[in-house]
Amino acid sequence: MTLELRHLRYFVAVAEELHFSRAARRLNVSQPPLSQQIRQLESILGARLFVRTSRRVELTPAGTTLLDGARRTLAEVARSIAAAQRAGRGELDMLRVGFTDSAALGGLPELVRAFRAAHPAIHLELTEGTTESQLDALAHDLVDVALVRGPVASGAWQTEIVRREPFVAALPADHLLVGKGALSLRALRHVPFVLFPRHLAAPFYDVVVGMCRAAGFDPTIRYESSEYETILSLVAAGLGVSLVPASVRDLQRVGVEFRPLRGVAATAEIALVYRAHRMSRPLELFIGTAVAKGRR
Repeated sequence: MTLELRHLRYFVAVAEELHFSRAARRLNVSQPPLSQQIRQLESILGARLFVRTSRRVELTPAGTTLLDGARRTLAEVARSIAAAQRAGRGELDMLRVGFTDSAALGGLPELVRAFRAAHPAIHLELTEGTTESQLDALAHDLVDVALVRGPVASGAWQTEIVRREPFVAALPADHLLVGKGALSLRALRHVPFVLFPRHLAAPFYDVVVGMCRAAGFDPTIRYESSEYETILSLVAAGLGVSLVPASVRDLQRVGVEFRPLRGVAATAEIALVYRAHRMSRPLELFIGTAVAKGRR
């Protein structure tokens, strides 16, 4: 018998589910053929991959060793197939772009549209995540470039600021300050805040808290969330106010009113982050497009 990709695909499904019936449903096959394929794979390798009892399924040391390599093999095959399909469509290069939800609000759609129009032969693979996870992905070569909320503290990266926008106050629609027009930040000193958690983007968090301290107070942070949709929902529920980049207004959350801030010099940045020693033609073109759009 020869080892086939089918063997690895079935093995990974059972290893991740640790349950033959669930793995069979996931693969859209019946359980007897699945069990047969696993027995064939064990015979080919000369090693048991699972310990099966009436109550549970567990990986053996050989199964644990195989799992990581099997995942990498299947992922590489999938990437190769996708690359061939892109080549068939005339897309000969690829760029892996990580982005945060706030970057998606802060100009990402326009940037992607402009880049695709100028360079249709380059495929963009887009992955969403937090600033922390995107910088980690960059460090582990899982993305080529990341669009995140700046500032970016690490000296390991090359950065380009591609957008700056003012902060605005997000208030519950029935808040007394809604009728005041532009607000002094100090007017919010006695109200609870809903903010982005510091551990996910410490430099950005520090900018927001620094704005409050420059206005003479430390914000009382009552709730935190990593998603602007959730932050606005908490504001709409009357649980606090928030300071958000102006582009967050595009979410148009019912029950939330946005007001400009007076006397605040700080701006919210979108930073394009990459590693200079990993420069490629697609990355160079993407950076050029992003910087050109940022200057308009």
